[in-house]
Amino acid sequence: MAWVYLLIAGMTEIIWAIGLKEAQGFTVLLPSIVTLVFIIVSFFLFAKAMETIPIGTAYAIFTGIGAAGTAIVGIVLFNEGVSVGKLFFLVLLLVGIIGLKLADGQGETE
Repeated sequence: MAWVYLLIAGMTEIIWAIGLKEAQGFTVLLPSIVTLVFIIVSFFLFAKAMETIPIGTAYAIFTGIGAAGTAIVGIVLFNEGVSVGKLFFLVLLLVGIIGLKLADGQGETE
């Protein structure tokens, strides 16, 4: 279950990062509220995941999902520039996240 918490925490990090952009420095009410709610949800789930998953692995995967996901959303929704290099390093980041999961010898404890 910890890996599910971590995956959802990383995905909610993407949501609050987008909300942070849309909140325009917390001057737009609805995106500001969405951002704050998803920050709380994200860190709660991240903390739950770290009850089982080692902190180094959990943090790297959490931030990796958030960074890669936010970059992809930026490309798709906000027309941010895309290049072969950017795509290569996003794939490399995702491979690293998967590698960390596979290298974590603990597995599920529940």
